[in-house]
Amino acid sequence: MSRVYEAKAAEGLEQLGMNTARELLDGAAQKAAAKNWSYSHFLGYLLDAELKSKHQRRVEINTRFAHFPYHKRLEDFDFSAQPSIDPKLVDELATLRFLSEGRNIVLLGPPGVGKTHLAIALASKALQAGHRAYFINAMDMARKLAEATERNHLPRLIRTLTKMRLLLIDEVGYLELSKPQASLLFQVISMRYEAGLPIILTSNKAFGDWASVFASDPVMASAALDRLLHRSTIINIRGDSYRLKEKRLAGITTTINNLTPACLSAASRQAGSRQAINL
Repeated sequence: MSRVYEAKAAEGLEQLGMNTARELLDGAAQKAAAKNWSYSHFLGYLLDAELKSKHQRRVEINTRFAHFPYHKRLEDFDFSAQPSIDPKLVDELATLRFLSEGRNIVLLGPPGVGKTHLAIALASKALQAGHRAYFINAMDMARKLAEATERNHLPRLIRTLTKMRLLLIDEVGYLELSKPQASLLFQVISMRYEAGLPIILTSNKAFGDWASVFASDPVMASAALDRLLHRSTIINIRGDSYRLKEKRLAGITTTINNLTPACLSAASRQAGSRQAINL
């Protein structure tokens, strides 16, 4: 490559925003000459590096946007500890076909059995494939929707929650929503259903108890479930909490089980105080 055209190529790549290809240009030209690459091989080498770099930057940006509380991988999930989960089903979900099918994933089970781990791990697969995802706790979502309503920002927040490729709503049912909060949550579920955009949802409530989730409104609960379950994969996880298993291994489960609710509440307050002091 002559110096003139090498300079033009470098300038052109910079103007096109192909910074990775620009950085590799000199070295790639030397490799091409030494190994007698074809023109298409040389061009493909630069483009492949540029596309990989752009994809990685997009994944990093989307990961920050997703607001995961922590990072989890499917490879780290202990299926042997939760035999009620079919690994083959999880592997099928990891192909991300559920995204193109607009299929929801509903993870049910008591606290601590790995629902959030699986949800974040599957959403992470979507991020790695270049899709946008967003994690939000159900009560935080209800609070943000209510605050957006008061500040006249609701349309913008609704667009955010209903336009991204994948929405992960965690801990639905741990606390009962107010009527306005339940109505806003139903609105998000309904709009994503109409758009064919999937939701990954975790809950400790059996479907028969979902009226309590939606402000004791069985009609709204039924309508929400109708949309969530129409196109869905349901994973019902049975078994003990990982945290309780760890306590049992540590030999303190019996002591905890013998505590009264009042004692547990007091212990929780004391633990919270100690944590605050240690921060």
